[in-house]
Amino acid sequence: MLTSTQSQQITALLDQKIEAKLKRYSRETTSMPFLARLVQDSEKVAAYSFIHSLATTLGMSIYEETAKIIAAENCEECFTKYGVGGAISRDQKSVIENIVRQLRNGEREPGIKKEISEVLAADSRNGKFQKDGNIADFFMIRDGQEFYFEIKTVKPNIDVFTKSKAKLLEWIARRRKPAKVFLAFPYNPYYPEPYSRFTDQNLMDHPNDFLIGNEFWDLLGGKNTFEDLLVVFDQVGKNWQNKIDQKIREVAKTKMAV
Repeated sequence: MLTSTQSQQITALLDQKIEAKLKRYSRETTSMPFLARLVQDSEKVAAYSFIHSLATTLGMSIYEETAKIIAAENCEECFTKYGVGGAISRDQKSVIENIVRQLRNGEREPGIKKEISEVLAADSRNGKFQKDGNIADFFMIRDGQEFYFEIKTVKPNIDVFTKSKAKLLEWIARRRKPAKVFLAFPYNPYYPEPYSRFTDQNLMDHPNDFLIGNEFWDLLGGKNTFEDLLVVFDQVGKNWQNKIDQKIREVAKTKMAV
């Protein structure tokens, strides 16, 4: 669960992001000639434009920074955009490529423990640094255990799932030792139904290398962290509601070019 200090820090983070967006957005002009003519309501079009822009501004970074605030109180250290470093050998790359190919083709079942053991058993000599895939969106050490996270949008295509799976295993190859590696989604877009998307079929070993919504947040902060986080976002939204509505009306009146 969130402490009062964490709630205050997350609130301050959200306030900063929203305030900055409101200030910057006043200098933008948005032209949506087709949508404006179909909808016939400039305020609705402006609302769509602003909300889309706000979502883009928040992006994944808001989740990464929130994760750091939550994890900081119960881990030895944590970082966003963490450079994993290390080198990857040709044999390690070959093993990882074979694992991912077999998963994609349905020739094996996902199992992150077995996959990690296979990567670690590969010859690591003559490895080279690989810039691509070097950055973990979020990293922490808890009780001496290293955790690496790839945080993605909640409806990725098959290529994103495939690349993420390979990246998780490459982090193991880089570190040359067992570690906790996860693809994480900040929420479940299909709630209250379980997450179900054709693109993740037979690639991820949920929940051992794939965390969704409360699984991710509660791992970082303990039981009920996800619910507490939603309360913070809800309160911030209520605090900014009038100013956001005012901005939408302003955009509709002065900035919507048809």
